Amino acid sequence: MPIKFPFTKNKKQPVPQTVGLDYNQLPEHVAIIMDGNGRWAKNRGMPRIAGHKEGMNVVKKIVSHASGIGVKVLTLYAFSTENWKRPKNEVEFLMKLPVDFLNTYLPELIEKNVQVRTIGDFDVLPPHTQKAVDEAIERTKHNDGLILNFALNYGSRFEMVNAVKQIAAKVEDGELSSCDITEDLFSSQLYTSDLIEPDLLIRTSGEQRLSNFLLWQLAYAEFWFTEVYWPDFDESHFEKALYDYQNRKRRYGGV
Repeated sequence: MPIKFPFTKNKKQPVPQTVGLDYNQLPEHVAIIMDGNGRWAKNRGMPRIAGHKEGMNVVKKIVSHASGIGVKVLTLYAFSTENWKRPKNEVEFLMKLPVDFLNTYLPELIEKNVQVRTIGDFDVLPPHTQKAVDEAIERTKHNDGLILNFALNYGSRFEMVNAVKQIAAKVEDGELSSCDITEDLFSSQLYTSDLIEPDLLIRTSGEQRLSNFLLWQLAYAEFWFTEVYWPDFDESHFEKALYDYQNRKRRYGGV
């Protein structure tokens, strides 16, 4: 079962930007595929890493805004299992970004009562990346505001295969029978087992695919796509997505 969150909102709220947005009816869990950093940089005659650096600044703005208006969970697709195929210098830069982000922004995250988490195959990340993330997790573990969940070296197919292996091992050991296997049991073996499932998925840059991101968890999420590249994404775009979400009817297979 998903855990219940005793969230507290910051006393000082950001000024509302979207007319009609109900800040009392926000999606609890928002997932974002932060896409378009490289194309943003290319359009400006800059190296791809410049786009990733600018994208990190956008993460700070969106995290701050999401925390301020009362979103409970924000999951950001920071690095996929497929991203290792990129040029070596770009991968090395991407592995340094969490270090730079957390080293500069961690005090503010603590002040904003944000709890940092990660999902993904964490053990294969470089030691300096692991160290920075471990410190952030440890120093924010008692915070009960926004959960900032970074998907690092994450791939949904790998996650699901790993869940199947864990269940199969329990069946082989006699702890479970095949009749015990349910959706809830499967969900309990995923990285996100103690989180509510995403209500809303946002993807920037105009691409309209999931790219191996939260394939199980997004089964009934609402999708919102924008042509805006991630470095140009701001609080107003974020609120437009929230407003659009609020104006949809979620049927979960019903009528």
